[in-house]
Amino acid sequence: MEKQEFTIMAYTEDQVGLLHRITIIFTKRKINIESFTASESEMEGIYRFTIAVTETEELVAKVVKQIEKQVDVHKAAYYKKQQVVQQELALYKMTTNSLTNGVEVERIVREHSARFLTIEKEFVVIEKAGYRREAFALFDELKPFGIKEFVLSGRVAVARNGSSIGQNMHNIMELINI
Repeated sequence: MEKQEFTIMAYTEDQVGLLHRITIIFTKRKINIESFTASESEMEGIYRFTIAVTETEELVAKVVKQIEKQVDVHKAAYYKKQQVVQQELALYKMTTNSLTNGVEVERIVREHSARFLTIEKEFVVIEKAGYRREAFALFDELKPFGIKEFVLSGRVAVARNGSSIGQNMHNIMELINI
């Protein structure tokens, strides 16, 4: 079976140690986590883990089953690249002096649909939302102007189909609260 990109989503309780237990599942199977994002979900008190991996579908399915066995996990599922809408956020910190050729930097930022997040006396911060490859394309163009710091967030994603695990979880939670 061929390796491909997957997004794993898990709805969980906010419990100490759960992140560790989930990452151990990947470690035992020697799966590299490309990005891991934890956030509040659309349901009060329920958190959402979004995990990006490149692996075979067979192995990803096994990992998702193991994640679901964790006591504090309500539901987990995996999606192929075309089944989700996804984004990442990149921040680029540059010295204000690097903008001496400001017209060129401004053109590059505009061409990449990025924006100046803040302009301070000592530095500027540029923000780019999009795919990982777009973030690195902007990085490559800004590099000659001197990037002092760069950070790329983990993936955030929502399922394209109408019956996502989030909607199913919401329905279950409503039944429990009745």
